[in-house]
Amino acid sequence: MGRNYSSGDYLRAITSAHAWTRRVIQWFTAEVDGGQGFDLLLTPTMAEPPALLGDLVGTADDPWRALGRATPFAAYTAPFNVTGQPAISVPLYWEASRNLPIGVQLVANQYREDLLIQVASQLETARPWADRRPPVHA
Repeated sequence: MGRNYSSGDYLRAITSAHAWTRRVIQWFTAEVDGGQGFDLLLTPTMAEPPALLGDLVGTADDPWRALGRATPFAAYTAPFNVTGQPAISVPLYWEASRNLPIGVQLVANQYREDLLIQVASQLETARPWADRRPPVHA
């Protein structure tokens, strides 16, 4: 797959990712439109409920199926892998039909891991999850 891209393509992609990262960081630090900035961003962890084992596999006819199926599971987390911002996912909700955790992601500004851990600790105190276990087949 990577053989189809030139070094120029790679450089343009990295330059674009860096520009996007700067815009996201500006949003957090209020350098956009005279805003006040934000301490945390709250998002879902995944775009759909957890998959069952075997749902994210390719087939002989469609080996790329696994990648396509996996995309909704990284849609909210991958952007912050690009920006390098600290983020944490906490299981604040449990899907009733399968008793599977549904994660909530919190994202902080650069170098604010302390804030994420503090808020996650408060959330765990309010809605404990340490002793919750999904079924084995999950």
